[in-house]
Amino acid sequence: MDIVDTPIQSRDSTILELREFSRKLVRELGFMRSTLAESDLAPSAVHAILEIGATPGMQARDLAHLLRLDKSNASRQIARLEAAGLVERTASSDDARSSELYLTKAGQQLRKQIDKFATEQVSSALRKLAPSDQQALVRALSLYASALAQDNDAKETQPPVTPQTQIVEGYRPGCIGDVASLHARYYSAHSGFGVYFEKLVASGLADFAELLPDENRQLWLVYDNGRTLASLAIDGNAQTRVAHLRWFIVDDSLRGSGIGRQLMTRAMAFVDERFDETYLWTFKGLDAARHLYEAFGFQLAEEAQGTQWGKVVVEQRFVRGKALNAPEAPPKKRRAKAG
Repeated sequence: MDIVDTPIQSRDSTILELREFSRKLVRELGFMRSTLAESDLAPSAVHAILEIGATPGMQARDLAHLLRLDKSNASRQIARLEAAGLVERTASSDDARSSELYLTKAGQQLRKQIDKFATEQVSSALRKLAPSDQQALVRALSLYASALAQDNDAKETQPPVTPQTQIVEGYRPGCIGDVASLHARYYSAHSGFGVYFEKLVASGLADFAELLPDENRQLWLVYDNGRTLASLAIDGNAQTRVAHLRWFIVDDSLRGSGIGRQLMTRAMAFVDERFDETYLWTFKGLDAARHLYEAFGFQLAEEAQGTQWGKVVVEQRFVRGKALNAPEAPPKKRRAKAG
């Protein structure tokens, strides 16, 4: 009798079966729920806790790569975990501009709880399989996960297929909320600012935007697919020939792209045509921003404790222009403005 080989299943059928099994795994492991592993955290936050716990001192960009998140989403995830008291940042010993991530004591306790839950979940499922099937499962899943990782790594090296990010001038619908949100998220995570600060930014920027267009005022926005990802404004006074640099912020997804320097270049060209002096208010501890300001000629003029942003900080006033070479005048009490 002739032996006829059973036809190998078609590739399309294999793809459909794997997709079906993958959907079932996602459901049964609990990833469709709002929280995971009997914690109060979303699935991505649970994975963040596990990865930081496994590699203490990792940086945000490394976490973003592991979780397949963009920099902005990873930054927001870390900020939420910081606010919950589960993760803390410390300055990198190699680069003070970078920070390392560690689990707090509460984060470590939560990680143990998540590990215990996951171990019991997998152990219970494996008890229903024969030992030979368990080993085959581990090998097959390992090969499948590795293949997916290789494919995702290859995609990450390709440029994103999104509309060109562009710098635009003037008000755009939605920009006030976007800029206030960028400020609120960043300064909540890094400085503990709250609703008072967000309200200050939103109301101040709204008042400023109503004055546009104005030959002594300008607002630059980094616009991408209808969203504002960075901003900088110049609020100038033609009579005093003094300009105020305000609302300079760059979304985490654009940090390191040079977009902040591009905004500063445009702003400084604008003020150099119109004003003798430009100043800005910030506060101590924002070292990366300070380096950029100093690169464009700003110098620290004064600093003192203040509460203009709703929290006690060491406020700093930086100045750029002819006033730096003028005779020293008696110090005056100045009131800082947010932005």
